Amino acid sequence: MTSSNRHPKIKLVFESTSLRIPLADIETLRDVSGAVRASMKYGQIAASIREVGIIEPPVVVRLPGASDRYRLLDGHLRLDILRERGDADVVCLVATDDEAITYNKRINRIATVQEHKMILRAIEQGVSPERLARALNVNIGSIRNKRRLLDGICDEVVKLLEDRMVPILTFQELRKLRPMRQIEVAETMIAMNRYSRPYAQSLVAATPQSQLVDEQRKVVRGLSDEQIDHMEREASNIDREFRMVEQSYGTDHLDLVLAMGYVCRLIENLRIVHHLAKHHPELLAEFQRIALLRNAA
Repeated sequence: MTSSNRHPKIKLVFESTSLRIPLADIETLRDVSGAVRASMKYGQIAASIREVGIIEPPVVVRLPGASDRYRLLDGHLRLDILRERGDADVVCLVATDDEAITYNKRINRIATVQEHKMILRAIEQGVSPERLARALNVNIGSIRNKRRLLDGICDEVVKLLEDRMVPILTFQELRKLRPMRQIEVAETMIAMNRYSRPYAQSLVAATPQSQLVDEQRKVVRGLSDEQIDHMEREASNIDREFRMVEQSYGTDHLDLVLAMGYVCRLIENLRIVHHLAKHHPELLAEFQRIALLRNAA
């Protein structure tokens, strides 16, 4: 067997070099509406282009039968902004496949913690907070808040949440907790896939006073001290039960998969089916229902 057979050549999805293409030669899949032009996202992209230029090149594909014409796959807002500015051309990546789902559905967006690290790195390299604010089209206070995002957050929680889309205000709630409780709350949010500030507030409200940073008695609007104590006890019980279920989930799931497979093999045996139909019809009905559920899954 040759080396080329052992290691088949990987098909490139882009041409090896980018191209500077006149905007007039690029066809778009859709128009940008006035409502989109008035949106915050559009304003941020426009500010970024104005301050530092195009960071992520638009993606185009060659039109069949027209070597000098292109169809835009990704970057409609960027292209519209350039046209509004009066630019004549733009550097593009040229795709080899005429499909847009990869760019619209399969691109990972930057997480909150990663954005914080990028801002810190930019500042360390000499970029002023004022220029960052202009590039991101936000006020300087927002940059300062993002710069201080992880102040008071323990390293374990940073690691847990570094690739999650967590609102900035949720981190404000986490700062109210001591490190061990921060970890517990972060793990709960991940398990439930809920990162909103109201959800974080509910977890903070259910936290015993001893696990809060502020030693003063917490106040929850609309609840008495007795109700808060009761809620803390109930939350502690629920959390303990949740941890027990979480620990046994993998083993239980494996047992269920094996049991379902065994049941399905049983009802594939005609002798067993005839016996169950004659002597235990209710069991046969349940076994058949389990097999249907497995097939549907």
